[in-house]
Amino acid sequence: MSARFDQLVATAVLGIDTLWGGDVMNPSGTGRFIADSWFSDAPLPEAYTHPTAARLRETGAVSAREPDRAAIEAYLQAVDLPGAIAALRAESSSFDHLRGEYVRGLADSFEVMWDLAMEILGKGAPVPYERCVRASTGHAPTPSDPAAKRRQVQALLAGAGFPSDDDDELLAAVDSWRGQRYVPMASVRTIGAAYIAHYAALTERNVRPHLPAPLRQVPMSNIEFLPIKDAWFSGSMNYLGRRRTSDGRPEYEASYEINASLQISVPEFEQLVSHEVVPGHVTTFAFLQDLFVRGLAGFEASVLTMNTRAATLFEGIANNSILMAHGVTEVEQLPDEDLRIGVLLALLQDDAKNQASYLTWKEGAAEADVAAALRRDFLCSEERAKKLSGAWGRHPLLGRMYLPCYRSGTDLVADLRRRHSPGKLLPVLYGCDGLVDCTTIEEALV
Repeated sequence: MSARFDQLVATAVLGIDTLWGGDVMNPSGTGRFIADSWFSDAPLPEAYTHPTAARLRETGAVSAREPDRAAIEAYLQAVDLPGAIAALRAESSSFDHLRGEYVRGLADSFEVMWDLAMEILGKGAPVPYERCVRASTGHAPTPSDPAAKRRQVQALLAGAGFPSDDDDELLAAVDSWRGQRYVPMASVRTIGAAYIAHYAALTERNVRPHLPAPLRQVPMSNIEFLPIKDAWFSGSMNYLGRRRTSDGRPEYEASYEINASLQISVPEFEQLVSHEVVPGHVTTFAFLQDLFVRGLAGFEASVLTMNTRAATLFEGIANNSILMAHGVTEVEQLPDEDLRIGVLLALLQDDAKNQASYLTWKEGAAEADVAAALRRDFLCSEERAKKLSGAWGRHPLLGRMYLPCYRSGTDLVADLRRRHSPGKLLPVLYGCDGLVDCTTIEEALV
């Protein structure tokens, strides 16, 4: 692999991240944005270290309510982002087909994120919604249909003593069920540790045996849960991966900041742990870090990025993680009725993320109307409906590119798990045969 390619990846990822006000070296999700990781030990590129970059991180760059245009122009004079993205696309032709397609997918995403920034600054035409969704998921936007999951939830709730006959009664039943099972945020570290241990044990039983032997030595859940007040997000998994043992090996560490105002039941929290930690995001990132350290994954595996087709696949892995850990393919095969309800509600919330994006950017619906639809149709809590229709849904990047990733990736990985054995699928899913995304994984499985 060439140093030039590594530099182009670093410049494109951290340049776009900086342009949107992110700071990949910040250990907190309150300071991070597009770039999800930097664990390579490589020197940071000028796109991060140039003096003009610090000003953008301080002011929020194009994400700010009132962008500092002079600071942005100074940065763009110093760092040639369009040039780096174009060169990255050109470099993709030198790789084998699957890796080349992966890198071209990154370039597609970076070009859209650049154009969205120029749109905000009044220096470019509005970016079509379909182009945004295709760049991050590989397909055109479509609305979510919650009907089947709603029927399952209604039947399960009735069996649990929360019957309902119409939409209003169903929402009231969900609220009542949640209210009796809320996670006390003051105890989130203790509860989190217990569920992490539980899912680590399940993953050892049902996931690890299907992976290559070297990955069986990699810590899958080195994470700390941290409550955080007044965050605009519900939670942020911050993969760090920069600590080293005395002999220089990675410690694969991460943190998870959870919003102290989050309204979440214990079964939904159980799903959250499998999604964010093991065998979900922390496990995925730790495996990729190990593959990178052993020279089995390219530099692009060390600078993982939101709003990409890889991110769609990662969200799909995470949302299927609770089923993977239990060694099943369907929600109805989970061992506990409460857990089945919690998982269905979590999946409905991710359907709601896609719907918030679609209603906001495809149909131009008002924020209040979107929030009402998410509550009524997808059984979201008031807190979730408000954030998904507002801070998330109306954000030009998260709303137009990232929210559709969840449902798209979830459906893809669920389908792959039904069609392929764990021994065939899991090594490919976790990057053991080369980094893949939501559009290349099918070909990698042939």
